[in-house]
Amino acid sequence: MQINHLTRTYRYDGIDLPVPPHLADDAAGLRAYHATLYPPILNAEIVDAGVSGAAHVIEYRRAVGTKG
Repeated sequence: MQINHLTRTYRYDGIDLPVPPHLADDAAGLRAYHATLYPPILNAEIVDAGVSGAAHVIEYRRAVGTKG
């Protein structure tokens, strides 16, 4: 049996976002931090995109809908 340690990678619009060590375990704080870089993240949906290589990829996907 082999244990692989995965790192979390947060992605928005094809761009891998930085994860500061002090926010790595705080999902709400990390989302607020990423929203300072890309404001649409506040309304984006968080989607588990699975494992890619040695990283567990989590994506922010823009909310798509109708206005009015």
